[in-house]
Amino acid sequence: MQSQNQGEQKRRMKQVKGTLIPIGGNEDKGTNEHTGLDFVEEGILAHVVRESGGADSKIFVIPTASSIPKKVGKNYLSAFEKLGCTNVSVADIREPGQCDDPELLEDFAYANCVMFSGGDQSRISSIIGGTKLHELLSEKFINEDFVIAGTSAGAMAMANEMIAGGSSTEALLKGAVNLSKGLNLIPELIVDTHFIRRGRFGRLAEAVAVFPELVGIGLAEDTGLIIKNCNEFRVIGSGMVIVMDASSLTHNAHEQLEVGTPMSLSNLTTHILANGDQFTMNDRKITILPIHEAFV
Repeated sequence: MQSQNQGEQKRRMKQVKGTLIPIGGNEDKGTNEHTGLDFVEEGILAHVVRESGGADSKIFVIPTASSIPKKVGKNYLSAFEKLGCTNVSVADIREPGQCDDPELLEDFAYANCVMFSGGDQSRISSIIGGTKLHELLSEKFINEDFVIAGTSAGAMAMANEMIAGGSSTEALLKGAVNLSKGLNLIPELIVDTHFIRRGRFGRLAEAVAVFPELVGIGLAEDTGLIIKNCNEFRVIGSGMVIVMDASSLTHNAHEQLEVGTPMSLSNLTTHILANGDQFTMNDRKITILPIHEAFV
């Protein structure tokens, strides 16, 4: 069964033409004075623009997850404008019915990129999930050179098994993580964000204990991934990415434990990656960017 699932996964990877860019939140909007990286050229949003086809590409910002969508949309319009973008719009989607509007769907049909904001990831899945817009974005992602980017909640919603919340203070107690269904753009991953600053190691560890066949990704703030073929990803940004691989666990009693019981896992493979490092999901291999290249 496992080899059959791996075969299906490889076939799906070959079919996907689009690019995913999940971001850990609080991404720099073009300048960053406290790192050695040139964030005008190497910033997260600059990568989004380049992957989308350049400054003339048609980009939609979707602030559905946010409780202040107008302010968030305005901030992203300003940030993309600083990068020279000339064709950026905000789709202020607050109700599922909007996602089936023919005019909105026609606009999105010509998009090169969508950018999901942060906020509450459950709003993305409940408002957009299962709609005609969700279907359109999924089809474009599979069949076109189309970019789907998302920060914080927007990154977490990309998965099928989506982290919907959970306590960091009760980490490594069963039940500390809440899971629900996301947009299923990349079912091979479980994504958590604000990972370092908010101490979310424990809740991602529980998530991969529940779904050990999936790869757990913990994204630090101002850090993201460029994912190709739903398989190969490269780290971008100023922070680190934690990769949890539970495929070789020798002890995992999560199913037998009662809620609130301390958890234990054995042989959980963990990688810490930084800007330029790469990972492939089908063979779980990492490639580390040479130090002399990292600081060029």
